[in-house]
Amino acid sequence: MVDFKTCFRNKKITVHGLGLLGRGIGDVIFLAQNGADLLVTDLKTEEQLAESLKKIKKELGETLYKKIKFVLGEHRLEDFRNRDFILKAAGVPLDSEFIKEAEKNNIPIKMDASWFVELVEGACPERSRRVKIIGVTGTRGKSTVTHLVYEIFRQAQDKFSKNNIYLGGNIRGLATLPLLKKVKAGDIVVMELDSWQLQGFGPSSLKLRRASDSGISPNISVFTNLMVDHQNYYGNSMERYFADKANIYRWQKEGDYLVAGNEVAKKIKTDMKKSRHKKSRHALDYCGQLIIPDAEIVPKSWKIKLLGEHNLFNIAYAVTVARILDVPEKVIKKTVESFAGVPGRLEFIREVKGVKYYNDTTATTPDGVIAALKALSGPTSLKLRRATKPRIVLVGGGRDKELDYRKYAVEVKKSVKALVLFKGTGTDKIIRTLGKTKLSVSVFDNMKDAFKQAQGLAKKGDIVLLSPGATSFGVFKNEFDRGDQFVNLVKKLK
Repeated sequence: MVDFKTCFRNKKITVHGLGLLGRGIGDVIFLAQNGADLLVTDLKTEEQLAESLKKIKKELGETLYKKIKFVLGEHRLEDFRNRDFILKAAGVPLDSEFIKEAEKNNIPIKMDASWFVELVEGACPERSRRVKIIGVTGTRGKSTVTHLVYEIFRQAQDKFSKNNIYLGGNIRGLATLPLLKKVKAGDIVVMELDSWQLQGFGPSSLKLRRASDSGISPNISVFTNLMVDHQNYYGNSMERYFADKANIYRWQKEGDYLVAGNEVAKKIKTDMKKSRHKKSRHALDYCGQLIIPDAEIVPKSWKIKLLGEHNLFNIAYAVTVARILDVPEKVIKKTVESFAGVPGRLEFIREVKGVKYYNDTTATTPDGVIAALKALSGPTSLKLRRATKPRIVLVGGGRDKELDYRKYAVEVKKSVKALVLFKGTGTDKIIRTLGKTKLSVSVFDNMKDAFKQAQGLAKKGDIVLLSPGATSFGVFKNEFDRGDQFVNLVKKLK
């Protein structure tokens, strides 16, 4: 569908951030295979990136691997000059001196998810025949909604028999650019998009050079909610955070759809009104259809596995997307009832000696922890009844993201039996916010000791919940490393 030779062959591309999660690895392999002249730079050292480099070498072979220039353990300004493109990893600060250097030299800044969408849209002039992009964002719930939408369409393959369904965006271990080798007109790509990735969808954030001077948005967008998060990255500005996320709908056209949660929809409507009054060339003239589903659209007779009221809304968003594209109701119902969730999102691991263990490692905000505690405590909207509230041993803490823990402290005091925390600035703030408390609170610098403490505190009928409410950095490689270590220890229990 896309002429890769024209797009990438002999193009001098600096990959700004390789990382360990797999997305950068996949992009580098894809670009190298398609003839790009690659320079890969990362602040992590060769030793720290050994696993990533090994995967690239294994996939490309010695000859092609040697053609890539690696600059590791540092970034150099010279690597952001005289290049055709910079491929910026999600999370690289917009005020990075290296990004500024590239902009000063009129070098386009690309990001993998938005570059993919830009290329597939440009490859097919007939809009009705293009690859259909379904994008999902939100502070919480985007992973669950993305995977549930994907599963529904997979199960509805009879309806879409001539087309394929793909996952893209912020998916662990999955790069988006390589999908260019697979997709064809009419296929569906369901993309989880965080605020960092959505920077690339706007026309001004990264000064992208496109044929048109507008941004790009998915054909069907889902915006679940907007909560305080990533304030260390956005300089304590929720407006900057929202502005990046707003790219998921800002550039939709007639015939597109936006599915949004009730609270964030209010902000979206305000944003639309403000934008219409602006006289800038980027003023929003929203042409899509806004849909605000309620949890009530999910029939109460459905036997749902997911816990918590927040997941009822997540299901409602996914169901709405499926109905927009006329997926048969029986397929939607069957898929929703069989869907057990996404790893790391309030994931039940196992029960050992009467103690249940849950992995909620992706809950990196206080709001995420609160949702987990409410889902596991007492009666829920799913009409689960328990004689008493479960006694929760909460494993969490870590590095702060400039977040407020006051509501977190209130809920912890109501629902938690003991706190087992990982050292970090977030943990320091949690302890200060809790103040004087009868709760057992202990702090560790590794998962093994923290887990041993949590296991020792848990009695029959208790729950051990890993739900951090903070970032993993300083103790773990990333949030998935944190969750993997927890799950491995649970699986070893006898």
